[in-house]
Amino acid sequence: MATKDAATKAGPVETSIREKLTTLLQPAELTITNDSWQHRHHAAMRAQGGGSGETHFSVQVVSDAFRGKNTLQRHRMIHSALSDEFAQGLHALSLKTKTPEEARSA
Repeated sequence: MATKDAATKAGPVETSIREKLTTLLQPAELTITNDSWQHRHHAAMRAQGGGSGETHFSVQVVSDAFRGKNTLQRHRMIHSALSDEFAQGLHALSLKTKTPEEARSA
């Protein structure tokens, strides 16, 4: 059973997310939180025996790459970059995407 403490060490999915988003976005800030332990009771996760423990993440990213793009375009960039991870069991991402200017004014 995955717990919050067990989820603190970066696993292969989190590592892949970090590497791909760093390469794609060259972020000024990137925070990835594994929220999978909060979803272990969901039917889809129970069917997978609790899943891999890397199915749900929150991602906060600040990047110049978002300049001139709306929220949907930003999210599509990230989802496209992580298509392999979604195909292999990544279930959900909660995304907060900002330009450096938006982050400073928040």
